Amino acid sequence: MKLTGVEIREIRLPLVAPFRTSFATQTERSALLLRAVSTESEGWGECVAMADPLYSSEYVAGCADVLRRFLVPALGGRDRLGAVAVGPALAPFRGHRMAKAALETAVLDAELRARGVPLARELGAVRDRVPCGVSVGIMDSVPQLLDAVAGYLDEGYVRIKLKIEPGWDVEPVRAVRERFGEEVLLQVDANTAYTLADTRHLARLDPFGLLLIEQPLEEEDLLGHAELAKALTTPVCLDESITSARSAAAAITLGACSVVNIKPGRVGGYLEARRIHDVCAAHGVPVWCGGMLETGLGRAANVALAALPGFTLPGDTSGSARYYRTDITAPFVLADGQLPVPDGPGLGVTPDPDVLDEVTVGTEWLPL
Repeated sequence: MKLTGVEIREIRLPLVAPFRTSFATQTERSALLLRAVSTESEGWGECVAMADPLYSSEYVAGCADVLRRFLVPALGGRDRLGAVAVGPALAPFRGHRMAKAALETAVLDAELRARGVPLARELGAVRDRVPCGVSVGIMDSVPQLLDAVAGYLDEGYVRIKLKIEPGWDVEPVRAVRERFGEEVLLQVDANTAYTLADTRHLARLDPFGLLLIEQPLEEEDLLGHAELAKALTTPVCLDESITSARSAAAAITLGACSVVNIKPGRVGGYLEARRIHDVCAAHGVPVWCGGMLETGLGRAANVALAALPGFTLPGDTSGSARYYRTDITAPFVLADGQLPVPDGPGLGVTPDPDVLDEVTVGTEWLPL
């Protein structure tokens, strides 16, 4: 297809409740949406970068700038452009994986819509529903945490993930285990909040039978994670450290992890996410799909990815109501702890124009 232009749209969606991690507290989702327009169709992509460079070096304004100045122009002048050509076209520009992922996804969505092919089928999905976990932020008190977890279990979520940081780790986990029992699938996420000097302290989590501890150390510290993995019985999962299929292979070879969290936006897009899935499957390493508070656009794509065979653990593919009272697409609603995989062409969902207008704070059209 021939791309005629890309629209960059910034939106802001209020969260139903503040979401606190070891690095920030979010009360709204500020995001970039990309609309790729071709002579045959149009497609959407969502950039998962946060407003500030806290989770990663990327941030909303920076993504908009690199898209405007470098990435979108790099796709110009091509008579025919498919999603597989986007990565190579953007490769000369270092980093900026979240911005690249959004652009590749928009082109991929447009291409698949023109062909009438669902994203799940294109990626190699084997399921039409995926089990869902939920990520629970750091709370002001343990009783507040227990109330939140009880609510999510009542809603049907099949796995609970607790955000942790120094001072909020062993006791919250102990409280959840004592209240809800060993049968609840439970894991923790540190978002790089610890160092190797905390090994003995983190080992205190071992008796609680956790599925995994996610990204305890800095993202570049693969050797530290390998040392930590030897000292813990709780499986170590990597998130921020995994930026490509190559980095996943290196982490597995070093023994830095035995589980991988795949976030398509973090690794440059859904095509690279599928490669990471394949690498992990070849090494017998289970994967699951992480979340970045996506709107219905990103959630639809994540659910499609999570339907691949190697995704054997429930992901952070929560229902829309977990974060938003009103999503920009038809809401994803949990049923029996699962979400349906969209079966329409491309992402299988489109934004509601009225809602989109309400939450939009700026748009820019980049012709090609």
